Amino acid sequence: MASRYNTDMDKTNAIRLLEQAGIPYLEHSYDPEAVDGESVALILGEEPDRVFKTLIARSGKGQLFAFEVPVDAELDLKKAAKAVGAKSIAMIHQKELLPLTGYVHGGCSPIGLKKPYPVYLDATAELWDSIFVSAGRRGRQIEIKPADLARYCKATFADLTD
Repeated sequence: MASRYNTDMDKTNAIRLLEQAGIPYLEHSYDPEAVDGESVALILGEEPDRVFKTLIARSGKGQLFAFEVPVDAELDLKKAAKAVGAKSIAMIHQKELLPLTGYVHGGCSPIGLKKPYPVYLDATAELWDSIFVSAGRRGRQIEIKPADLARYCKATFADLTD
């Protein structure tokens, strides 16, 4: 796998980081007006359970976590709390996303977060040879092997959805 883009101006931070780490990927572009994950999967012609969204949540003690779940699934907050060893987990407010992650809604990636939050990847990712995650910008997706993503992000696979 390799990038379709050749100039640094076209590359997102997430793509630059993967290239620096020597991790193979494919990049896919789509209409950036499509911000809900199921629409993105449809545009890409992929199964919605193969396209993952990045959700940021906070434990009752204030620690932040990134969760990768299929776009057609909901994060089960009880399972998420159990996975991270917290009593409770709550989604952050959308207005907090950019200051906390450096990414906007519809373009949040587990790669290149502003701070290295612990990343949890839904166990269903392991069913696929490759999955799709945001490239860090609306209209851009990275196709990557789940093991490569987990290794780069130091992610833990866990049962996160119903």
